[in-house]
Amino acid sequence: MPLAKSIIPNRIKLLHKSFGLTALFIFIWLIPGFTQDNSPYSRFGIGDLTATTNINNRGMGGVTAGFADQLSVNFNNPASFSSYQAWKEKKSKKLSSGRAILDIGVNVDNRTLRDPLVVKNFKASNAVFSYMQVGIPLRRGWGMSFGLRPVSRISYRIDKSERLTDPVTGAPIDSAITRYRGDGGAYLATAGTGLSLFSKEKFGLEEKLSVGFNLGYLFGKKDYSSRRSLINDSVAYYQANFQTKSTFGKLQASAGIQYQIPLNKSTTLTLGAYGNLKQELNAEQDILRETFYYDHGLGEVRLDSVSDIRGRKGKMILPASYTIGFVWQKYAIPNKEGGWMIGADYNRQSWSEYRFFGKTDSIQDTWEIRVGAQISPIPRHNYFTNVNYRFGFFAGPDYVRLINKTPRFGASFGAGLPISISRQAPNQITFINVALEYVKRGNKQNLLQDNLFRFTLGFSLSDIWFIKRQYD
Repeated sequence: MPLAKSIIPNRIKLLHKSFGLTALFIFIWLIPGFTQDNSPYSRFGIGDLTATTNINNRGMGGVTAGFADQLSVNFNNPASFSSYQAWKEKKSKKLSSGRAILDIGVNVDNRTLRDPLVVKNFKASNAVFSYMQVGIPLRRGWGMSFGLRPVSRISYRIDKSERLTDPVTGAPIDSAITRYRGDGGAYLATAGTGLSLFSKEKFGLEEKLSVGFNLGYLFGKKDYSSRRSLINDSVAYYQANFQTKSTFGKLQASAGIQYQIPLNKSTTLTLGAYGNLKQELNAEQDILRETFYYDHGLGEVRLDSVSDIRGRKGKMILPASYTIGFVWQKYAIPNKEGGWMIGADYNRQSWSEYRFFGKTDSIQDTWEIRVGAQISPIPRHNYFTNVNYRFGFFAGPDYVRLINKTPRFGASFGAGLPISISRQAPNQITFINVALEYVKRGNKQNLLQDNLFRFTLGFSLSDIWFIKRQYD
């Protein structure tokens, strides 16, 4: 029986490892964080907006418009999907082989909240799912990607103790405790494609114009409750619960474009833009107003419902947004020259268009400037010369506005660490990507200051698929 010389077994091993890593990250996503975020800012709009970029881009301050990479998935600009490697057999239109990518990540956040009027501060940490994306080449200059990622997160636990007084005499009456709770967030499942409209060689590099679009399903929930208890030495009061649960979801679309221009034999300039129009989502609410008491065996037991409205229909309107930018890149030459990448983005979101069941919220139009760079040393046998080092910063007002504008800025550092899986699978390329971000929101003029340190860990796994079996 002939002996097969094929990379198929190695590919199966990679798939096993990929599925194992995927299962690990899904497990981390499904289990609750080891503590709550407890961010009061997440009460407004659709919650705290999560970092919605690839780890490579986060290390560069979030630069995405002109970014394209054959070994990772830039899911923000779908035009970048056209960069996935794929090639054809000679004298044939059939796809011979191409490089497929599995990109996954997880966040570990450490948050510190400070009230300018109070000396004490509050700290919280959690680990949450970041994203999972797959990139697949369809033919040369044409690729697709699909995956899932969070868009926002709602998570806060606030207890307020106060002394109630008579509104006429000012005499103290009772003490009260109000517990504010919020949970939920939004997720986006997408599938998109990117295609090069034209491509020609210039200085030995490729000049091309690419376009792409993403079609996704945005879904989520908002669960807000306020539970009030009156405390009296002689009178036993029942507790009151004011709770509103909302769900929303609908298909949405976005589009992007990139134009790569070779400047010389080793340098290119890529201009990029992407965005989406205003989106209207279907929403549904359950509104509950009740009194209850707490039983150690049964938990919360309802006494009377003042109002119980189920399945109230409505709409959520999300704003239009766009991002424009560029990436200027010099490619590394092994044992001769190092490489680098410099980029910048401008992002704009019209949050004044936001409506939830016809109502506005304490949010505003916002913009953000992002600047970043990547340095690749001269590739040699030393491991650290094969590491990509990234850094960047970003600044702009937060979309939540309470009385005064809320400034927001941050800085980031990242690295792409190549690892070897097996000498029997030379086509497999795997990177461990890490990014460390510092984000500061608010100042002394705001009700609350929020300092966030975020560590993101991810894997980019790729292999050449569609290679024919060879036999002796």
